[in-house]
Amino acid sequence: MPLFGAHLSIAGGMHNAISASKKLGCSTVQIFTKSPNAWDAKPLVPADVAQFRRAVSEAGIQFPTAHDSYLINLAAPDDKMFEKSIKAFVIELERAEALGLSYLVSHPGAHNDKGEDAGLARIIDGLDEVRSRCPELNVKVLLETTAGQGSCLGARFEHFQRILNGVRDPSWLGVCLDTCHIFAAGYPISSPEDYGNTFNEFGNVIGFEHLKLFHVNDSVPGLGSRVDRHANLGQGQIGIDFFERLVTDPRFSELPMILETPKEDDKGEEMDPVNLAILRRFAGEA
Repeated sequence: MPLFGAHLSIAGGMHNAISASKKLGCSTVQIFTKSPNAWDAKPLVPADVAQFRRAVSEAGIQFPTAHDSYLINLAAPDDKMFEKSIKAFVIELERAEALGLSYLVSHPGAHNDKGEDAGLARIIDGLDEVRSRCPELNVKVLLETTAGQGSCLGARFEHFQRILNGVRDPSWLGVCLDTCHIFAAGYPISSPEDYGNTFNEFGNVIGFEHLKLFHVNDSVPGLGSRVDRHANLGQGQIGIDFFERLVTDPRFSELPMILETPKEDDKGEEMDPVNLAILRRFAGEA
């Protein structure tokens, strides 16, 4: 059975995300270790790190995960931004390692009108440089599928194939598949036939051995919109049947599946419990 969780706030201390995950009955969790919209962060306090790691252990959380800063762009053609992104990425990795996290999810980057080939080559160089600066870290970087807004890379499975084949050491990398993003990028998944075809393509192009985690989100815009806007499960354009197929697919039975859905509906009702209940019902949990 998949591991279900949600992206949760670290307001008031990172351990609070674990407390919230326990209340929701999560078996996995995702956090930011700092503001995703800022370059700088206060250094981690050893006592806070110890408290967080203890909370994760006591809660039985598996594959604790962080998402890195939205400002990082390893595809940046500008040398100063490229170097700034590398330094920030290393810091994100060091923070994730200190906290004992399994994964750090990252968007591949945006080529800023320099073209896909140039952007992918830049990402490969950037990842190799990051790895050279922290070769001993155990945390694995998961490159996330994207909706393809603007010049963002990661909207085609072939992008990940080229990155994984191009880096010197692919062993520290994996893939996070966001269901909203691949749908918005133009991969049909709603019908049984489309579901089968798209995931067969993923397996053939990238390889399921690289798939480590799902972001489970419905999509507000339609297929191929290239617009990244998440919806609660069954309230978007993908349709609820897809999520039942996903959580009952034996290929994914042991993978983390993390919600990044809206936290409240238009009436102010908390939606993480609702969305988690849907996934659990489909998976046959009591």
